[in-house]
Amino acid sequence: MNNQDIRKAVENILENSSVGTLATIQQDRPYSRYMTYTHEGLTLFTATSSETHKVEEIESNPYTHILLGYEGDGFGDEYVEYQGKVKISDSEDLKKKLWNPYMENWFDGPNDPNYIILEIQPFEIKLMNKKGQDPKVLEFE
Repeated sequence: MNNQDIRKAVENILENSSVGTLATIQQDRPYSRYMTYTHEGLTLFTATSSETHKVEEIESNPYTHILLGYEGDGFGDEYVEYQGKVKISDSEDLKKKLWNPYMENWFDGPNDPNYIILEIQPFEIKLMNKKGQDPKVLEFE
């Protein structure tokens, strides 16, 4: 599988999977939680409140590990492992672009001062577990 084929497979998973984990370091230990993601290309975005522990954790250590795509059917499910660096954004344009009505459960609207976006730039993406094959690493130039 060449780099272009790996990228297509990764992008397919991103198109079809929006819920995954986000790992940070909390008190010198790994901590994971489920998040909902959108993407542009290979860049991931997820909304959160500026008042959460994860924001403090990311400010201390901006590196993360994300799992996306596992469907729960068992052996052979494809998924991706993302290793990336998180940037905290309060860009009004980005917040409006990513806003959806579901977020009204947590925020007063796209102008809510606590509503922020985590932008994840990958530095390594592995395509995992395709019917028992070895992981495929997407190489960045």
